Amino acid sequence: MDESELHNQLLSNLSDDYDKTTGYLPSDLLKSISIVLAGLYAKLDSVEQLIDVDNLTGEKLEQFIEQRTGITKTKATNSVGVITVNGNGQINIGDLFETKGGIQFQAIETKLITTTGTVNIEASQSGSVGNVPANQIVQIPVTISGITSIKNPAATHDGFDAETDDSLRDRYYLALKTPATSGNQYHYLQWAKSIAGVGDAKVFPLEQGDNTVEVVIIDQNKQPASTSLVASVQEYIDPNSAGLGSEVAPIGCFCYVTAAIALSINVQVSVTKSAGYTDADVLTNVQASITAYLKEVAFKSTYVSYAKLGEAILNSVGVEDYSGLTVNSQTDNVNIADKEVAILGGVTIV
Repeated sequence: MDESELHNQLLSNLSDDYDKTTGYLPSDLLKSISIVLAGLYAKLDSVEQLIDVDNLTGEKLEQFIEQRTGITKTKATNSVGVITVNGNGQINIGDLFETKGGIQFQAIETKLITTTGTVNIEASQSGSVGNVPANQIVQIPVTISGITSIKNPAATHDGFDAETDDSLRDRYYLALKTPATSGNQYHYLQWAKSIAGVGDAKVFPLEQGDNTVEVVIIDQNKQPASTSLVASVQEYIDPNSAGLGSEVAPIGCFCYVTAAIALSINVQVSVTKSAGYTDADVLTNVQASITAYLKEVAFKSTYVSYAKLGEAILNSVGVEDYSGLTVNSQTDNVNIADKEVAILGGVTIV
């Protein structure tokens, strides 16, 4: 209740033998009390909000969950990659390279280059911004003696954004609804999802024989996990699948962490464009819309819905209508195996 409501309630509980008109002593005294009570009610409401995890965000959410479960939000990671270096000189740890757009990377090893060589690099800024396509890292902002040119032959990878509040809250509910005890399935699931960059995981008991567990993971972008991300999860749960209990997995349990198998979804469709949109615009928007749908069903559904793909195309900006949709050369749902994750292979607009 606000101040006015409290004042009226206090006055209603006062005998009519008193003059309760505004400006007289009874009304003024109760007005003062209502001001104090309104402040207390506001604090009480604030406290009630803080005990409901669905109302919390940011640091308050992190604190609430960590205090009750020990679960912490995963941090952003820096993307990594390799550059080809031409020239005759030495690359030192910390030497900078960048894209034309100004995304910087630094060498994470010292290496002597004779004519040509490769150097491992890491993005200077954490998060997905560091994931750049091949042949984009071509500039040397600070001249390095003897080095004439650089280029990344492959895309950089494994730059993941910090975990979102929604993701952290989902893991909190997962811990409550699926108690992890004594190395049960839920324990492996929670262990895998606690590693930065892991978007989801599946657990397969006894998959490779007695006393074995296979954990299949996808990354934060709902793509098959990279070799390095698989290695990070493996190291945390059971290094080298040795079953020694040296990390979180119990003694005698051999855990094998693998990446999900990519199931390419190739789409062909004819579209009617909305006015003002180019073919390139429509293609980009359809690709984005289908990708968003595939992320939603990753490790959640056993099939890619033909109807939902059609809906994704129709809802793409710049698409007025569509016809002749085929998905992997058929006009039906596409089944997803247990260890597969559906990813966009290509979109052809005819």
